[in-house]
Amino acid sequence: MTPEDLLARVLYKDQDVVVIDKPAGLAVHGGPNAVDHLELYLDALRFGWNLPPRLAHRLDRDTSGCLVLGRHAKALKRLGKLFADGRVEKVYWAVVLGRPAAEHGRIDLPIRKITGKGGWRMVTDPCGQAALTDWRLLGAADGLAWIECRPRTGRTHQIRLHLKALGCPVRGDAYYGPDPAPPVPLHLHARALSMPPLGPHKPPIAAEAPPPAHMMAALAACGFKEG
Repeated sequence: MTPEDLLARVLYKDQDVVVIDKPAGLAVHGGPNAVDHLELYLDALRFGWNLPPRLAHRLDRDTSGCLVLGRHAKALKRLGKLFADGRVEKVYWAVVLGRPAAEHGRIDLPIRKITGKGGWRMVTDPCGQAALTDWRLLGAADGLAWIECRPRTGRTHQIRLHLKALGCPVRGDAYYGPDPAPPVPLHLHARALSMPPLGPHKPPIAAEAPPPAHMMAALAACGFKEG
């Protein structure tokens, strides 16, 4: 990632917020398995401010698409409340293995985290935290389906677990799919988001991220056409 690369991924910018198209494969935070991560590059997005923007939420390392950054402390506080109150409309695209029996639906399955010797993972569990996802089928072909998901809660790995429970795991999902070493990257993309304005006399915030290159062939097979 270079400053020029990151600047080219800006989808929306105002005095409070920057929305970028996060690339798949880049973690948002540093950690033992994430020496390279997005926070290392945020200084390129200061746009004249003294400090770089900070993350208002997160995306999984292997998920691409719309990621919101707050440019100052007040904006981050307001963004945090919007996310907590469920007032941010998030749209994800997934290419999945198989095809759901219905054209649309709602998945209501609680989720909890389990930790063992091999690390942690998320599971569906009636005793877990409430998790709700609305979905609809956009296209299908050759054993694959293109599904739009609108999560109504923000649990870790929610869409991946819910689509697995639907009988259609996300293509390329090494954790919840049938192949622990899939030949393709994860086919999950944060396509769009929208939210109310952060204050009076300010516009609503909306952004849309183009599908990543690694999903294009599968999306096209399922009926997606650019433009």
